[in-house]
Amino acid sequence: MQNESKTELSEIARLLGIMAKLRDPQAGCPWDVKQTMQSLTRYIIEEAYEVADAIAGGDLQEIKDELGDLLFQVVFYAQIAGEQGEFGFADVAQVIGDKLVRRHPHVFASTPSDKDLPNPGGTPLTDESLNAQWDAIKAQEKRTKLGREADSKSILDNVPQGLPALMYAQKLQKACAKVGFDWPEVQPVLDKVREEVDEIQQEIEWSETSAKPDNQSAIEEEIGDALFAMVNLARHCNVDADTALRNASHKFSRRFRAVENLAKKNATPLDKLTLNEMETLWQQVKNST
Repeated sequence: MQNESKTELSEIARLLGIMAKLRDPQAGCPWDVKQTMQSLTRYIIEEAYEVADAIAGGDLQEIKDELGDLLFQVVFYAQIAGEQGEFGFADVAQVIGDKLVRRHPHVFASTPSDKDLPNPGGTPLTDESLNAQWDAIKAQEKRTKLGREADSKSILDNVPQGLPALMYAQKLQKACAKVGFDWPEVQPVLDKVREEVDEIQQEIEWSETSAKPDNQSAIEEEIGDALFAMVNLARHCNVDADTALRNASHKFSRRFRAVENLAKKNATPLDKLTLNEMETLWQQVKNST
């Protein structure tokens, strides 16, 4: 186990050394040297999605590879910050290590910094009490960070607006639910979904009959409301909306590829088939999976 730890530390040191060399103004890579935190933002988002995609695919080698790409982004940011005299990789590791210890007093109850946190002494917790403890600790961290001003800010301030749309909607709803702004059961949420779909239908009908011309923005708004309601329904059903949609998309992809293969076996290009013919192939694939 000790040798394994030494190997891990050695590989981390090697990665940090590679990153430093890539950023060397004289001997480094011109592309890496000119990057900034702002220019790298889209890459770290892409890499996070590629990790999620690899996990969905279940290929462990691919997961390892994509996690490496994501780790490289963290190292890249730390290198840039270090060059600016702000912080380095060790500081990043220390911050998250301290945070994990601080937010898990039921596991690290012996540490002195935990004495004023909820659940001292490591009492076994249920999922519900664990979530309550987590929220209490985060609230305490927020008060420490912002002082009394934090109490006058919105409960939505800690929800990053740059999150992917489904995740953003889900986190907004969860934040509001914590103060009781939420339906107590699933049925009214389901009714809201139906209401929003009906409003989409109404806008489309108005558009088609010219009773309300140029209402594309209204249709977009109603579709947005329906999507938001569906995210809320997923949350009430203990379903992660992003995961559900990702799985549905993967299922669609598998089935459509199977439709393409059937068309090839029939020696007929897919774009030469009618919609009804493609639907027949689709149902054939759907019934076999």
